[in-house]
Amino acid sequence: MSEVIQQLPALIGVVIGALGSYLAIVRSDRARFRRETAARWEERKLAVYADYARALKKSVTLTYRVAAHLGNDPHPHPLAPREAAPLLAEAAVARDPSGEALLMLGSPEVVERAREWVVTLLQMEAFLREERRDAAAWQALLQRQRQGREGYYAAVREDLALPPGHSAHWPLPVTGSR
Repeated sequence: MSEVIQQLPALIGVVIGALGSYLAIVRSDRARFRRETAARWEERKLAVYADYARALKKSVTLTYRVAAHLGNDPHPHPLAPREAAPLLAEAAVARDPSGEALLMLGSPEVVERAREWVVTLLQMEAFLREERRDAAAWQALLQRQRQGREGYYAAVREDLALPPGHSAHWPLPVTGSR
């Protein structure tokens, strides 16, 4: 019996060590699981944010082309409003699913910036449906659209803890004949 009592402190030490090791592994696994889950959600959010931006940008590019046809924009590939109408409708339908995904996964700030950007796009589309020929008014809408896009991207970067990005404002070479 005295041998068992002499061995008892070592046995207790082994049990405590095993229990401590088990708890450390469980805690480490939980932390890793949380990190991996967060990373997967961040990747998914980035995909949703990028999909939404691509969908809006498709519509924006179409508006540039129609505005060029009306003489409001210098885009090199003008598109007549009649030819653009089905393309604009298709782009609008295509952006709805990405908008819904944005509402589900986006932060409130990103969703608000997305709303501002799309409202300006809708105003640009309405301007073109009226077939207005007012380059100054178009340029004002264009500037608001660029600010909306920049605000959206800044909110996305902040939500995903990304470093600041490029503003996408760069001067284009002047084209045309002299």
